[in-house]
Amino acid sequence: MERDQWSQFKLRVNVNAPADKVYNSWATPGGLEKWFLRKALFRDKAGKAKSEDTPIEQDDTYEWYWHGYPDSVVEKGTVLKANGKDLFSFTFSMKCPVTINMYEEAGELIVQLVESGLPLDDDTAMKHFVGDSRGWIFYLANLKSVLEGGLDLRNKRMEITNVITA
Repeated sequence: MERDQWSQFKLRVNVNAPADKVYNSWATPGGLEKWFLRKALFRDKAGKAKSEDTPIEQDDTYEWYWHGYPDSVVEKGTVLKANGKDLFSFTFSMKCPVTINMYEEAGELIVQLVESGLPLDDDTAMKHFVGDSRGWIFYLANLKSVLEGGLDLRNKRMEITNVITA
């Protein structure tokens, strides 16, 4: 692969669920906690905390906590875009943008995730390309599982570590 091909990746998953339900799974704190996070804290531009069902908006900031990890492991970032229906974007690992698009293809809803701006230096390129894409593959599969059948695949036990489900 050429070096610049490591700067982003794209993942897609088909989800048999209404588009508004899928969007709200990304764009509300409570939605994110059903399939992705142990705790999702969002604040608006004024610093006011958002309730679990309040839609996330552009320029909101977040703190994310995962199952299987202590509170000392936290991801902080900013919402870049949120159009209320099919586009949601936020900063992630090393402030790299992650963009979620939803669209119909062959009669099914496709959720597409693109993480871009990944570092290309030798020390971090592989770690972020492989590590982040591996994590997103699991969580996109879990989003599909939760929305289509209700089964949550995440490891929620703190005493079990270094598993792909956390």
